[in-house]
Amino acid sequence: MSIRIGIDTGGTFTDVVAVDDETGTVVTTKTPSTPNDPAMGFMAGVHKVLAALGLAGDQVTAVSHGTTVATNKLLEGKVDDLGFITTEGYEFVLEIARQSVPDGYGNSYFWVKPDRIVPADRVRTVPGRFTARGEEVRAFDEAAAVDTARWFRERGIDSIGVCFLHSYLDSSHERAMRAALEREHPGATVSISSDVLAEYREYERSVTTLVDAAVKPSIRSYVENIGSRLGELGAEGAAPIPFYVMKSNGGVLSADEVVHQPITTVLSGPAAGALGAAVVAQSAGFARVVTCDGGGTSTDVTVVTDGRPALTTEGTVGAYPSKIPMIDVVTVGAGGGSVSWISPEGTLKVGPRSAGADPGPMCYRTGGTEPTVTDAHLLLGRIPPHLLGGEVPLDVEVAASGIEQLGESLALTGEACASGVLEISAWNQANALRQVTVRRGLDIREFTLVTFGGSGSLLACRLIDILGLDGVLVPLNPGNLSAFGLLTVDVRNDYVQTAVTRASQLNSSRVQARFEDLTGRADAALERAGFPPSQRSFLRTADLRYFGQAYEVRVDVPDGPMTDELASAVGDAFHEEHRRLYGYDFRDDQRQEVEWVNLRVSGVGPIRKPALVEVARGTGAELAGTGSRRVYFEDWVDTPVYDRALLGAGDEIHGPAVLEEFSSTVPLHPGFTARVDDYGNLVIRRSP
Repeated sequence: MSIRIGIDTGGTFTDVVAVDDETGTVVTTKTPSTPNDPAMGFMAGVHKVLAALGLAGDQVTAVSHGTTVATNKLLEGKVDDLGFITTEGYEFVLEIARQSVPDGYGNSYFWVKPDRIVPADRVRTVPGRFTARGEEVRAFDEAAAVDTARWFRERGIDSIGVCFLHSYLDSSHERAMRAALEREHPGATVSISSDVLAEYREYERSVTTLVDAAVKPSIRSYVENIGSRLGELGAEGAAPIPFYVMKSNGGVLSADEVVHQPITTVLSGPAAGALGAAVVAQSAGFARVVTCDGGGTSTDVTVVTDGRPALTTEGTVGAYPSKIPMIDVVTVGAGGGSVSWISPEGTLKVGPRSAGADPGPMCYRTGGTEPTVTDAHLLLGRIPPHLLGGEVPLDVEVAASGIEQLGESLALTGEACASGVLEISAWNQANALRQVTVRRGLDIREFTLVTFGGSGSLLACRLIDILGLDGVLVPLNPGNLSAFGLLTVDVRNDYVQTAVTRASQLNSSRVQARFEDLTGRADAALERAGFPPSQRSFLRTADLRYFGQAYEVRVDVPDGPMTDELASAVGDAFHEEHRRLYGYDFRDDQRQEVEWVNLRVSGVGPIRKPALVEVARGTGAELAGTGSRRVYFEDWVDTPVYDRALLGAGDEIHGPAVLEEFSSTVPLHPGFTARVDDYGNLVIRRSP
């Protein structure tokens, strides 16, 4: 047998999917996450799924992983041991930053700046200067570089980001600074901006480089730890098991490469979920979907069109802007472990703080003392008194006591308080879904919602009503879809080069040379990953804007030599995309010129993807019934319970009902219908 394993580490559970490439058999499982040592939960998941298959570790041919190590470090603000080196005279680039009003004009009296990622007393400058055309106007000061390296060494500052002005055009000064650090401070972890992000906008490039330096030690330690543990699975003397890590851009990267590009993993888990949802939605015939990945700590949402999740280079992780290519994900603190609390004004709030896996919701009886969304679902009967098929028992009485005590502060019954908790959680998710649609000029009513994750489908019916959706698609094994998504993606490396030029002055041969340089770098990375030339493909894009605009629109650049005709075709594509995004273009205005800004190449190496198989025809939902229990839907109702695994294609269930499976539960409210499609997905709609 040839087994590939996908593992997604979440805040509460670690999700595992194994696929046999020879038979197509797919096995899923979950195990509690171990926040203090995520590698423990990772390996527990590997051993658990192998035991379910009755196989030994030497039959594993590859492991793909979605990790939150980098994300958590940034969200928790754990970037204390960090220094910054920049061009002399530009030591205040982090103070200048960008202006923003995060709470909106109506709620904020001041223009605020984001918090510094590096304190001012940890910033050092070195003489040397390039112009915006890449011309050296001041030589690099080697002696000052040595003094700077020794300064950081003497103070024990071991993670250092280097960002010199205009180094995206010429990296020689940054490489010289890195060499000085390697000689004078050999224990330091160093990131240089020309390696991390060869793109203009000094503030964003500086912060992106510093984020890379901040997470590099943790990622290196974590990946090497898992790699060594995976090595123990294989036969003695056998080659190491290929180990891939999910990137934020929708591709995977070998563990050997990812330690040099740690920032590319900052949205590792959410990216895998979006890609898994894209595969499922496309097979089910839904071209335009929004995804809702609900976990124990948060909910991640994104837009998928024609099987391709939306990408952005204007994302943030916590308080830090990050210009690396990433799937356009909005995250809200609305997971199963989100804590319910009373604000100083006396109103009910839910999240963003989460009980996570430790101590967890009160009903886990593992030390949690605050009521959570999971406790509310349990009190109302929306979920069974256990998780993972009985592996995690839940205490209804403890959940009820916590919710009722919270309700007393608001003069509410336990049922009313629990309903309020779920209503607020649903609106938190709905607002996140509006951010990726309505705020981007999209009508969410034209999309189907795909819900997954352990808690993602619990509020599906309510979201249909709040957002005016046509329906919701719930995949098979929704709690493990992110782990499944890890097995559906290719190896992908992205390279960028800023080259600001007006279209009328564009030198096609120079653009071609730059594309060839980027393609060569991508090709070398794929060669290191073991892909033969016949399996390597390259995608070219360019960022264009109208002269005078501050931001760009990305368009595809077709294959072939760059000619004036091809450049004109790219310009036409830009006009069309600008009109699609903003409702207007200046195609016919000769006074408004187009400007090329960034050139990009993505190198792609294909990985075999598991095939989705059709399920057997159903023989009637009644045969899947397992009993009934009282569930609260505005009132207590005797509600039938179904084992989803026993449902077949064409089976139909009318609410009220509860559909249970190993990794998730779907409460079907009165007035809703769930129908099983050919691939076992549930399609939920308002009843006619």
